[in-house]
Amino acid sequence: MADESLHMNTKVVTKPFLLLAALAVVAVVLIIYRFMAGLGAVTNLSDGYPWGLWITFDDLVGTAMGCGGFAMAILVYVLNRWEYHPVVRSAILTSVFGYTLASLALFIDIGRYWNGYKIFLPWQVNFSSVLVQVALCVAAYVVVLWIELLPTILEGYPHKVKAVETRRRLTRWLPAIAAVGIMLPTLHQSSLGTLMVIAGYKLSPLWQTSFLPLFFLLSAVAMGFAATVFESILSSVAFKRPFETSMLSKLARVMAWVVAVYLVLRCADLLFRDAPVFTSGFLSVMLILENLFYLVPVLIVVSPSLTSDLRFLFLASCSLLLAGSLYRFNGFLIGFDPGAGWRYFPAVPEILITLGLVAIELMAYLYFVKRFSVLPKAGHA
Repeated sequence: MADESLHMNTKVVTKPFLLLAALAVVAVVLIIYRFMAGLGAVTNLSDGYPWGLWITFDDLVGTAMGCGGFAMAILVYVLNRWEYHPVVRSAILTSVFGYTLASLALFIDIGRYWNGYKIFLPWQVNFSSVLVQVALCVAAYVVVLWIELLPTILEGYPHKVKAVETRRRLTRWLPAIAAVGIMLPTLHQSSLGTLMVIAGYKLSPLWQTSFLPLFFLLSAVAMGFAATVFESILSSVAFKRPFETSMLSKLARVMAWVVAVYLVLRCADLLFRDAPVFTSGFLSVMLILENLFYLVPVLIVVSPSLTSDLRFLFLASCSLLLAGSLYRFNGFLIGFDPGAGWRYFPAVPEILITLGLVAIELMAYLYFVKRFSVLPKAGHA
């Protein structure tokens, strides 16, 4: 397989990097305090709201934004669209950190974290539980993603015989590894939707539907494509690289088709169930806003002139990422009502820990793209 990526010998520790490091240090201190003093000391979680910002943003939104590797694997390896292969590495890198940090957030959110290891003991878990399936699939996918990234890391050590040999062997197995990497997100992204199906009447009818697993899966695939476009444009600006305009324009069309299918199914479901789309007050506003964000990339792709304009491609990717994020917040927090007397808004430590985890992810991304051959070469622009 030809090397299609660019190795950047640039300084890792910069002023933005140090700012991110400061946020990360604050988060680490708060995480240590959380494990010492318990969830109640740093969160506003309760029996009514057993999950909040960490699960909704770090896990649901984080893993969906981290579906770039999953979405690109479907496009390249299943649909055989090899012209998109140059951006696979960067998509996998985004997925690695999105899922790894989501797994960390999930562990932080566990009340009795000292029992967390039992999820990997078959005789200790209930395999009928959707949460168990999600946890095991996410954990397995994190391992698969790091294996997929390993050849890129080993490529950074060309003078070490073991590294070269290990990379050669891994490359031979990449098609099989990629197949597993496609199966696992399909399972757990749909299962995340199933989690709210069992919430029943506590979730507003604007989002409560038996099609939640399908909607979560489709929106995750769309967000994966959007994250790939977003990351490519942003990295080109940040590192003063040529833009991959032609490839991203084509990718945006694929992204828009996925969104169009999602919107048709979503609207049909709302109409079929006669959901109170315009009579639910604030929830109606959130639903309409969510779907307007979904509509933006479709409208942009309809016009060929807009699709070839990087500014509109960036707008389309941002709008789609916002739409998918809002869909998850609506379906897990905003549209969820556990009953009278229960209220939730994230505590300051919850917010700081989330910002710190994002900072760690960005620091890791900056290190890897500057240390290893991740970003596409200019010849593929």
